[in-house]
Amino acid sequence: MAANPSKRFARSMRLSGKLAFAAVYDAGISRSRGPLKIFALPNSLDHARLGLSISRRVGNAPTRNRIKRLLRESFRLLDPNQRGSYDFIIVVRPHPPLTLPEYQLLLRDLFQRLDGEWIKRRS
Repeated sequence: MAANPSKRFARSMRLSGKLAFAAVYDAGISRSRGPLKIFALPNSLDHARLGLSISRRVGNAPTRNRIKRLLRESFRLLDPNQRGSYDFIIVVRPHPPLTLPEYQLLLRDLFQRLDGEWIKRRS
């Protein structure tokens, strides 16, 4: 049974490559809340892209992979209007894995704060 494309984390939503990550780290702004630190930079696309950075200090491979899956799903489930048209990098600090609703709440709050900051900078 094939997966419904709208129910997947599409490749076009991924931020990949050393240069793309470096651009967001260098020119973007960042905000933190709980175990997450998010860097954001407006992009010229019509959708947001997500990159994840999770060090080995966060936990063993299954723990890190679970956190990555939950963060990707939280990002995918957010309303595109809440995500805006940005490149995001989420840096994960060591913590026990949270639940999907907890990650969604953290991301929603951080995205709103980052969007507000960029709107202030444009004014």
